[in-house]
Amino acid sequence: MDKKWWKESVVYQIYPRSFMDSNGDGVGDLRGIISKLDYLKFLGVDVVWLCPVYESPNDDNGYDISNYQSIMDEFGTMEDWEELLEGLHARGMKLIMDLVVNHSSDEHHWFVESRKSKDNPYRDYYIWRPGKDGQAPNDWGSFFSGSAWEYDEASDEYYLHMFSKKQPDLNWENPKVRREVYDMMTWWLDKGIDGFRMDVINLISKPEGLPNHADGGNCINGPRVHEFLQEMNREVLSKYDIMTVGETVDVTPEDAILFAGTDRNELNMVFQFELMGIDSGPDGKWWAKPWTLVDLKQILSKWQTMLEGKAWNSIYMNNHDQPRLVSRFGNDREYHNVSAKMLATLLHTLQGTPYIYQGEEIGMTNVRFETIDEYRDIETLNMYQEYLEKGYSQEQIMEGIYAKGRDNARTPMQWKGDSPHAGFTTGTPWLAVNPNYQEINVERALADDNSIFHYYRRLIQLRKQHEVIVYGRYELLNPEDQQVYAYTRTLGEERLLVVLNFYDKPAHFTWTTDEAVAMSIDEVKSAELLIANYDVTAGEDVRQLDLRPYEARVYKLS
Repeated sequence: MDKKWWKESVVYQIYPRSFMDSNGDGVGDLRGIISKLDYLKFLGVDVVWLCPVYESPNDDNGYDISNYQSIMDEFGTMEDWEELLEGLHARGMKLIMDLVVNHSSDEHHWFVESRKSKDNPYRDYYIWRPGKDGQAPNDWGSFFSGSAWEYDEASDEYYLHMFSKKQPDLNWENPKVRREVYDMMTWWLDKGIDGFRMDVINLISKPEGLPNHADGGNCINGPRVHEFLQEMNREVLSKYDIMTVGETVDVTPEDAILFAGTDRNELNMVFQFELMGIDSGPDGKWWAKPWTLVDLKQILSKWQTMLEGKAWNSIYMNNHDQPRLVSRFGNDREYHNVSAKMLATLLHTLQGTPYIYQGEEIGMTNVRFETIDEYRDIETLNMYQEYLEKGYSQEQIMEGIYAKGRDNARTPMQWKGDSPHAGFTTGTPWLAVNPNYQEINVERALADDNSIFHYYRRLIQLRKQHEVIVYGRYELLNPEDQQVYAYTRTLGEERLLVVLNFYDKPAHFTWTTDEAVAMSIDEVKSAELLIANYDVTAGEDVRQLDLRPYEARVYKLS
């Protein structure tokens, strides 16, 4: 058993703009976060992942960085940030920062210099190319719609931007760029942070010659990505006891073992998106198709079994780029409470490090703003225009946004039910608060022993009490069952059974004999209920369980 603190941790992701506003300007800030540290300590989390707080013109809400070693004015000062770090450490929590080094802002001084002339010393910090036949250098598209190339009239060349045109891609082929990045990372680590979440890190290596898509042109898992990450590890990461997680687009378990394998000297773990793509239609994420539980089990089980003993999983079902998990995978109406708890049970009993996205612990839901004018996310706004031009109706487009838009996750944190804007701000919030804040808020959750919040607290405590939850081997039961997700976790003599009804109708679980599962039914002598989202009669036979809608149970077997 290769024990590590980051395997045993639970991470809480903060999107600072939407967490807590301390000065009434409508934008969350560092002092707002500081005011809620006791709340995070009470929840029981070990690590806070802070989305970018660096200086930025905010074209993509801070993921376009103009100075990596300075704090955005809207969020506060470096002194505020230092107080936040100190406050977390004093409470026994750690801080990981977002590292965004596939691209910078076009307002970063490197790019400002780079675009001045073709012979500027910074020109080669970015990827510049002449056009072809009056068109862009190749056919690559941006993740935010349109071409990935922007024409620059002054030099009659194009620069590459895989995201917004205000987010030019850095040229990792240039050793000076890599040195600048490593020095900046070292600067933050020397300030005392505990690691990095690395934004789209598997895009940093571009294929030689930048060919068209049809000719193998793709910057996902490019030819030198592992070389670069091993260099980063050698130069920076290996010198500190830290946690690293890479956001990796379109990776398979085989890829993940290369990025996060125990013997690879790259990263500790990656975020994979296979589960997040489960309901994407043939035309992409905006046109959701129904997902099935059998598919969901197959995806999660594949990652659990293929990484076992080779690499470490990160476990999440929502974040700042994804819709709210209870709206997407549960039932945010009549079964709001129990379905949120059922999903939490899944996330906190798989092998891997669980990530809680702010508001998830109180069951925050997707939002349905009436008009596009109420949305703020650049990806959503670009998509709206693009699909209007393609002839889609406003109604069709808005349904896509309601299902998958990133602002679902970005509405302000709901602290109180009886104060304007849910207690997030005394001013006008940068993005409107979800109107359901009067029912769903922290104040109400703390006062109710049966709340989603207190259930999360118990799950986090269980993980600390039972090593089997962290390190145990995962085995799926009844893979073809279309309504119940059941599995065992085994560590030496310690064994757990997790049974989850994923739907709004009753279900029956039968533990069928399966030679692939190490523990047979006949070996079960007794079962102690560790946690459940309904009241459960003691002494039930775990081999035959009748489950209520969205019911979740975790048993310790002996």
